Amino acid sequence: MTTNIPSDNRNVAIVGPYLSGKTALLESILYVTGVTTRKGTAKDNNRVGDTAPEAQDRNMTVEVNAASTQYGGIRFTFLDCPGSVEFAQETYNALVGAGLAVIVCEPDTNRILTLSPLFKFLDDWEIPHLVFINKMDRAFTDEESCNSNYSALLAALKSVSSRPIVPHQYPIAQGQELVGFIDLVTEQAYHYHPGAPSDPVALPDELSEAEHLARQEMLEELANFDDHLLEELLEDIEPPQEEIVKDLKMELGADLIVPVFIGAAEAEYGVRSLLDALVREAPEPFVTAHRRGLKPKADLPIAQVLKTYYTPQGGKLSLVRVWQGELTEGIVLNGVRAAGMYRLMGQQTESTQLAKTGEIVALARMDTIQTGDTLSTEPQQVKALPKAEVLPPVFALAIAPQQRKDEVKLTGALSKMLEEDPALAWEQHGDTHEVILWGQGEIHIQVTLDRLRRKYNLAMTTHLPRVPYKETIRKTTHSHGRYKHQSGGHGQFGDVYLDIQPLGRGEGFNFNETVVGGVVPKQYIPGVETGVREYLQQGPLGFPVVDVAVTLTNGSYHAVDSSEQAFKQAARLAMQTGMMNCDPILLEPIALVEISAPNEFTSQMFQLITGRRGQVLNYEVITGWKGWDKITAYLAISEMQDLIVELRSLTMGVGYFHWKYDHLQEVPEKLAEKVLATYGHSENGNGNGNGKG
Repeated sequence: MTTNIPSDNRNVAIVGPYLSGKTALLESILYVTGVTTRKGTAKDNNRVGDTAPEAQDRNMTVEVNAASTQYGGIRFTFLDCPGSVEFAQETYNALVGAGLAVIVCEPDTNRILTLSPLFKFLDDWEIPHLVFINKMDRAFTDEESCNSNYSALLAALKSVSSRPIVPHQYPIAQGQELVGFIDLVTEQAYHYHPGAPSDPVALPDELSEAEHLARQEMLEELANFDDHLLEELLEDIEPPQEEIVKDLKMELGADLIVPVFIGAAEAEYGVRSLLDALVREAPEPFVTAHRRGLKPKADLPIAQVLKTYYTPQGGKLSLVRVWQGELTEGIVLNGVRAAGMYRLMGQQTESTQLAKTGEIVALARMDTIQTGDTLSTEPQQVKALPKAEVLPPVFALAIAPQQRKDEVKLTGALSKMLEEDPALAWEQHGDTHEVILWGQGEIHIQVTLDRLRRKYNLAMTTHLPRVPYKETIRKTTHSHGRYKHQSGGHGQFGDVYLDIQPLGRGEGFNFNETVVGGVVPKQYIPGVETGVREYLQQGPLGFPVVDVAVTLTNGSYHAVDSSEQAFKQAARLAMQTGMMNCDPILLEPIALVEISAPNEFTSQMFQLITGRRGQVLNYEVITGWKGWDKITAYLAISEMQDLIVELRSLTMGVGYFHWKYDHLQEVPEKLAEKVLATYGHSENGNGNGNGKG
């Protein structure tokens, strides 16, 4: 058995921006192919996908939905992927296993730019893809605009694709109405009929020239990869249709071209012709498998997890793409036995006993298996398949259960949420002691909170995370602390002299001792250091103290009443007194930020950074991404909490940033006053301020 044996399975990811009509296209495909008897709508909340309450509440896809059907002798598995940039991780994880992607977009040249990150991902991964321009029934103001509007759309698509854009169809309009299309392979014109197949009609005379130019453009692009076709074009020989279709399939499968189709999914315009093209031209499973580096021998089962679900009834489901071989009911993969195998229709499951190469199925109760994992009956013989990089988190909320008794349940619930959605992250912050939930945006976090409430009965309170301010000192001082306590029996006595001095930024904390003559016995010196360290957890301004050196220089002890605990208390008293004389100042964390966006927004990016007290360090063109720039800057973390919101607002949703903590920096005086007024601070420097930093 070899990987180039023809297969009757195809899997197709449906991707595109929010509101482009991806789910409507899937509903029409399922209706046209007879899987459903009625198309679902958002209004009726009866779509095959988007059945989760979080999706219905927002009228948007928030996770990958799988649906299987058959058409033209081919079994198709479609993956309806989220369009919102906040759920891009779901889309990328699914695309890794896709044999083909259908990019759905609107006929608006101003919105084509939003496709840029998607094209970049598909091109980088060499995933075959085509474009379906949806809602073409809204594209024209008159018949004359048909030619210019379609040409403008193709030009806009070319600006965001590193692969040649190849028109496969040409629109036919009457007045402001889209009435049909011309197949550029056969040069046959068709008229649309709502809810029914298109009828062949005569090619309109007024479109003959435009159609000929579009067809020539298609053939010339195909000829760039086929010398025989190039010779035919140079000699004015009309190539056979079979040759054109063969070239389209080969070059699409090799990710050399991007064919373009048109239609209006809600009216089923263009849906059947798209399906016909998928039957003819979609690459077979071995094509992408070969590109992933799989060997020709295909008897060893290999699969990859594209998505993890936790369902109320069935428990954990792992959505997997079969790359090689076959999966059978009860198969053991990576040492874990699948408790069941299902084809999915949204959230409905249909049990199956066999899944062949190219199929996408769900495996039940693979408890130790994670999204992205490569699975096999002989895992030690298989090299792990590449998986989508986890997107860095860009938005956070501090969360806490409304009921204190639920704190124990929260960790387990969050672990399951992260299995379902790898773009989430959470931490127990060491300075602020908050549980912080990280994600890709405000909607992403809110969807997660809704799931915590609905799935795990965990209602949360939320607020923006506290900024982990620190403090340090600018002056040196000498300080004395004596602790004496008598309450019957042995007393407590400790006496220390400390030198407190500032260190350079980032040097942390140093403790030394220079006592001579045993004025502080060695067994008590660790207690002095402990007392100093405990005090520094919350300094005179109410925040952790950094970049300080403390030296024990002198002291005295009592032969009976002294103890390590007494010297710890003496050290705290000395620090409390001395630090107030050291000119304490507030420090804020600074991040190194890389902001990326199309170059038409570069000036806005500079304004965004400087408007948030940022310091621009570098500006460069992104290598390998035409028309995109990257700006590197220092930015205070206090200025980043809603940075992603404004960035996306300025860049049509496509701008993004990566960041990491870099250093601490003194807070400007006026801002420091506001911070201290907001968070509160300890006036007497006793380390008992509320320190809500």
